[in-house]
Order: sequence, then structure tokens, then C-alpha cells
Amino acid sequence: MTDYPPLSPLQTGLACKCPRCGEGELYQSFLTLKPQCSSCGLDYSKADSGDGPAVFMIFIVGFLSVVAAMFLQLVLHAPIWVVLGLSVGLTIVLIATMIRPLKAIMVAQQYAEQAAEGHLDHGGDE
Repeated sequence: MTDYPPLSPLQTGLACKCPRCGEGELYQSFLTLKPQCSSCGLDYSKADSGDGPAVFMIFIVGFLSVVAAMFLQLVLHAPIWVVLGLSVGLTIVLIATMIRPLKAIMVAQQYAEQAAEGHLDHGGDE
């Protein structure tokens, strides 16, 4: 078994690369992970980012869209159709560009922290 040096979850996540070797592609399609790394063979079947990326998207993109809409409306006095059009457009562009790296960062962080399914410890011989 090859010993791999620890890689930054942020760097491998932003590049959408394998969290173990940093070489193989992480995605099979837009948001579907490959079954395993084509370079080192790391099994991605246990990688589950759940709803984490969506929650971060709601907070980050929601904040940016609301700030942009308020700026357009209150500072530039733009018509409402311009405010809505630019805010919706900004939201779509940000979501489309940020969701893959955010999911990849969460998968890489799970690998770095050796995350596993939780188990209850009852503390006795049961």
C-alpha cells in the first residue's frame, strides 16, 4: 500500500480532485461522484456530503444576492425589474459555479478527518 502525504482539503476540493492523491477527478457528472479514484483507487462510496453544500449555498448566495439587491435598489435606485433580474441572475451563476467545489471540499474534509458513521457507545458488555 502506498503512503500518501496529507493534502489540503481546501486545495483538493477547489480543484475537484481526489482527497487522497490529488490527481484523479472526483466527479463522474455534474454532482455525481465517481465510484473510485482513477489514479489511486480510493473508494468514494462512503463519501456523503449530505445537505451540507446546499446549506452553505443558501447562506452564502442568499446573503450576496440580498446585499446586491439592496445596493441596486437603495444606492443606485434601479427599477425593480433590474433589481430582480440581476439578483436572480447572480443567484443562478453563483450556485452553478460554487456547488461542485463546496461538495468536493466537504468530501475532502470528511476524508481528512476520517469521518465515519456514528455509533452509540453504551459503555458496557451488552
